[in-house]
Amino acid sequence: MKFTVMINEGPYQHQSSDSALQFCRAVLAEGHDIFRVFFYNDGVNNGTRLSVPPKDDRQLQKEWSQLAKDHSLDMVICIAAAQRRGLMDASEAERQGLDANNIIDGFHISGLGQLIEGSIQSDRTVIFGD
Repeated sequence: MKFTVMINEGPYQHQSSDSALQFCRAVLAEGHDIFRVFFYNDGVNNGTRLSVPPKDDRQLQKEWSQLAKDHSLDMVICIAAAQRRGLMDASEAERQGLDANNIIDGFHISGLGQLIEGSIQSDRTVIFGD
């Protein structure tokens, strides 16, 4: 089975991000495919490389980044939601005339069309968070 996963909540405000991460790991362990992981609304905060949680807390951004690397996942951050929250990849920062970017490895910025395509290409779209 092929899944698209949508995450609408940030890594530390709600359980959704952690639940989505565990779901993705379980899906992959069972031999299923993940077509795309789409981060929307506050979920885009899962893609920042500048978050520094306490040492005894989970490093969810790094865990998502590692999962993407280990499984060649397509991890998309919604451009509109990202811009509202100050998240930029290198090309978007340049386009906006900014001198820095803050997207962790494994993520990239794109539009809602990527979510629609993922839903069309997948057997199931699973949404975590409001």
